[in-house]
Amino acid sequence: MKPYTRSIIELFDGKKRFLIPLYQRQYAWKATPQLDLLWEDIERAVSRLMEDRSTLTPHFMGAIVIAQIKTFGKQVQAFEIIDGQQRLTTFQLLLAALRDVAKSHGSRYESEVQKYLLNDGVMESPDVERFKLWPSITDRRSFVSIVDPSTDLDAIDPRPNDEDGVVRRSVAAHAYFKHCIEQQVTEDGEFEEHRLEILFEALKEGLAAVSIELESGDDPQTIFETLNSRGVDLTPGDLMRNFIFQRAKGLGQTDHSLVVDKLYEKHWLPLDRAFWSQPASRGRQTRTRLDWMLTDHLAMHIGDLVSVEGLFESYRRWILTDRPFPNVTAELESISATAAIEKRLFDQGVNDPIGNFGRFADAFDVSTVMPLVIFLATEPSVAPEIDRALEILESYILRRDICGLTNKNYNRLFVGLIDRLREADGDKIDEMVTYLSSRRSDIDRWPTDEEWRNAWLGRDQYKGARQPRLRYLFEAIEIAKRSALNEDIEIKSALTIEHIMPQRWRETWPVPGFDQLNDDDTDIDYLTRQAERDSVIDRLGNLTLLTGALNSAVSNGPYSVKMPAVRSHSSLALNRDLNQFDSWDEEAITARGLSLFENASRIWMAPALQVDRENERTSGAPGLPVDGTACRFTYASRRYEGRIENGVLVVDGVDRQFGSLSAASRFITRTHRNGWNDWHFQDDQGRWLLAGDWRRQPAAE
Repeated sequence: MKPYTRSIIELFDGKKRFLIPLYQRQYAWKATPQLDLLWEDIERAVSRLMEDRSTLTPHFMGAIVIAQIKTFGKQVQAFEIIDGQQRLTTFQLLLAALRDVAKSHGSRYESEVQKYLLNDGVMESPDVERFKLWPSITDRRSFVSIVDPSTDLDAIDPRPNDEDGVVRRSVAAHAYFKHCIEQQVTEDGEFEEHRLEILFEALKEGLAAVSIELESGDDPQTIFETLNSRGVDLTPGDLMRNFIFQRAKGLGQTDHSLVVDKLYEKHWLPLDRAFWSQPASRGRQTRTRLDWMLTDHLAMHIGDLVSVEGLFESYRRWILTDRPFPNVTAELESISATAAIEKRLFDQGVNDPIGNFGRFADAFDVSTVMPLVIFLATEPSVAPEIDRALEILESYILRRDICGLTNKNYNRLFVGLIDRLREADGDKIDEMVTYLSSRRSDIDRWPTDEEWRNAWLGRDQYKGARQPRLRYLFEAIEIAKRSALNEDIEIKSALTIEHIMPQRWRETWPVPGFDQLNDDDTDIDYLTRQAERDSVIDRLGNLTLLTGALNSAVSNGPYSVKMPAVRSHSSLALNRDLNQFDSWDEEAITARGLSLFENASRIWMAPALQVDRENERTSGAPGLPVDGTACRFTYASRRYEGRIENGVLVVDGVDRQFGSLSAASRFITRTHRNGWNDWHFQDDQGRWLLAGDWRRQPAAE
């Protein structure tokens, strides 16, 4: 490589073009600190020129790395910017501001400065090649309109601007410099030509940069990573982007733009949008969505844990050591596939199973499962049944949460499961169910119905930090209850978790039979009843959903006020069910908890080993009845008829066979269900028996 020391003016002297690859980040310098520091450097150079010209020595502004691009015929000599695009863009905006101030005062320096902004003379494509600096697509319109306001923007960039209304940093920087220059060249409100002349000379003699021109064999990425600058800190996403696109070098240019730009425009430009720069928190860490997505992407591919701090180094090592992709195009296509899934997880569309899982993951704080979700959603053999795969993960996580089992091992569990599924020869979803169902330790077992029921009825579930989880759980039950009544609904109200019997029940909900006693009494029976009541207050049976306004109005009111208000003002099926209770006490709470559990057990499936045991009749006969058995299931006022053929369930009008009743129920209802509670079998006498009851019958001798 060849280094040259050049002043700001000399960088743009002569007929040349600097091309910023599209993959480089958009212009990012702000007034504070970058522009303020640069202007302070300029002011110091101006002061030295005015005080003692002989003391002026160029102030070093950092390094710029460029690589010459082959040009032909009348094409203007062009250089690709490897590093330093922030400085070069800023210098051009500074010169444009100087020219504009000179023009506003009729100074001869308008035409002088113009020479360092625009090329003139013979060119192959003047509309594009006349610009000394050709920015990336995100900044192109704003930059070009500053350097040459007469430009037909649609002619040079016909693509629509999808971020109209956004004030570009380049526009703000140009305005900043115009203000500073105006103050510098005026005195007592009067323009002073000699002050502008000194300012121009300061740019020409007082500020310099090292221009490093790469030669054949130089590694631009290594140079890029090791250079330090005054600029905005590079994120892991910035480093990965440059690492990827630097390896796509040597493709040249077409239509006066770099060929590699087309790769950027298709695969990385969408990742440079505002959506991916928004912050997102995982645990105690907050990073951009882009950084989290790339971390999940790498973890999914290597099947191992990846820290966001070590993301770039881990990615670089993986690419250079394992060479997992035949070319950069395939590498970018893989990232785009991951981004498409993760965007759905962030967007959380109501009718999208991946979006719904995103809401679940947020509520239960299980971002550690994301690499596995991305694998499942991008694996061709799994993607068509992604709703089924995500139902399994949700059931596994939610059941463990209700049972109070730890989530500390989730990161290793879910990432480690990826390679197991990747290598599985058969159905990968079945393999996932089998593996998760086989775990026996507290750190990773999948609770059976019995364990889950005991925790559902016997553990306190309410804590302030658990409100999002409980809200998700109750909303899922509400939707399932309404779906069963053929109501397609979406919960839009801001609902909160409310205790039916308030936590401060002693004030307004006396224990029956002890109305005349108070908390100071030592009656042993009364103390026992108090303890019993305290033990059920935070159980699921005593919780429900209410709107915030109704919650505040009735929160701690007496039974005679609260229950009628809840019943009359809430349209939720959850609360309509309360009409069956004449009073609300410990027994009612347990009864409602059991009713809720029955709903939940149809939504969140049990581990496969439990299902297999339940599918076996006492004699050990197969789970499903003999071939030819008629089956039926009624859902949303529609009856589904079917029969057992060759050991599987065939449903009339459905172009698909089901190896289990639950699979058929989930396919029909699009909800988590236990098919043994849905389907009925017809016996030899023509009677219809619930499948679960049929299964519990003694086998024939």
